[in-house]
Amino acid sequence: MLTGRSIEAPIRGDLRKKMVFLGGPRQVGKTSLARRLMADEASAVYLTWDRAEDRRRIRHPEWPAASSLVVLDELHKFRGWKRWIKGEFDRHRELHRFLVTGSARMDVFRRGGDSLQGRYHHYRLHPFSYREAEGLPLNLMPPGGALEFPARARTEVVDALMRLGGFPEPWLSGSERTLRRWQKERMERFFREDVRDLEAVRDLSAIETLADLIAARVSAPLSLNALREDLEVSHGALKHWLDVLDRLYHLFLVRPFAHRAVRSLKKMPKAYLWDHALLTSEASRFENLVASHLLKMCHALEDCEGYAVELTYLRDRDGREVDFLVLNGGKPWLAVEAKLSDEAVDPSLRYFRDRLKIPFSFQVVRNGRKDVVKDGIRVLPAATFLSGIA
Repeated sequence: MLTGRSIEAPIRGDLRKKMVFLGGPRQVGKTSLARRLMADEASAVYLTWDRAEDRRRIRHPEWPAASSLVVLDELHKFRGWKRWIKGEFDRHRELHRFLVTGSARMDVFRRGGDSLQGRYHHYRLHPFSYREAEGLPLNLMPPGGALEFPARARTEVVDALMRLGGFPEPWLSGSERTLRRWQKERMERFFREDVRDLEAVRDLSAIETLADLIAARVSAPLSLNALREDLEVSHGALKHWLDVLDRLYHLFLVRPFAHRAVRSLKKMPKAYLWDHALLTSEASRFENLVASHLLKMCHALEDCEGYAVELTYLRDRDGREVDFLVLNGGKPWLAVEAKLSDEAVDPSLRYFRDRLKIPFSFQVVRNGRKDVVKDGIRVLPAATFLSGIA
């Protein structure tokens, strides 16, 4: 059951006082969310930099005389947009509200130039999670405490998320045929338009190859040297291309947590995709699904409530690893291990729990049926866990 996007209410509240910048992957539903917000307004304006007529109206703005919601899509492609939006907001903030959306990470384009500090709130729109697919509100509990899970959770929702991903068009269609066609068209436009618009990339095919290599390495620590050798490029070029894919919401990096209590890895991040349905391995797809839910929880707590919450992972030099560790204010809060079917507690989860004194530890089992606590570690089905966090 879908009743709207989960960050809709917080955005409505923030628009009364400041601009809102809304980022997220291509076709994640930013325009649809903007139009939902516009539908409740007596007067609203929608302009996108991708349309020639709208570019003219942006350069020479004429706003309605009545109070309005002004939606500006892909505005970051307008050189000098920061100075422009600052001026328009300062002149018209008493009458108009401004929502700026884009398919590239908005914090990239806020660097340099005139400061927008204090004039905006920033949100990131994610694909549908379990709670959003079920029409449940965001779980914005204060971080650091125990999680609360609904009494009932539906395994079929997890099955559908595994099969179709969480992007609106394939999810709402319920069709794997629609998913395949949508993914093909979306990725072609992503590389031919989004990457090209963000950077003057000389070798577009090399970035496409990098994306394929990353997909094959999802959930494993990334060796930049191995990737560099596979692509036959410099270390600097590889890091730049990874940054481009990150900024455009193709992938996100989860970095290792370093602590003196364990001999931690410090440099090797893990990569996950915003569209986990691109992955063919069931194990990688499931771990990516859990990662996406945890990241959405972290972003919601940061964007909506202002908490400093970060998603990391654990691995030491002896090869012990736990898939995820969520930090609250830089301190361990939740450790999460994702398994397809194994309900025996992973020894690494117990080891890191004890060494780092992690308050809450979970082993999330894709095909699990039991919800039990073993030696202080909760082993529970994926549907139960995912229904409680994002």
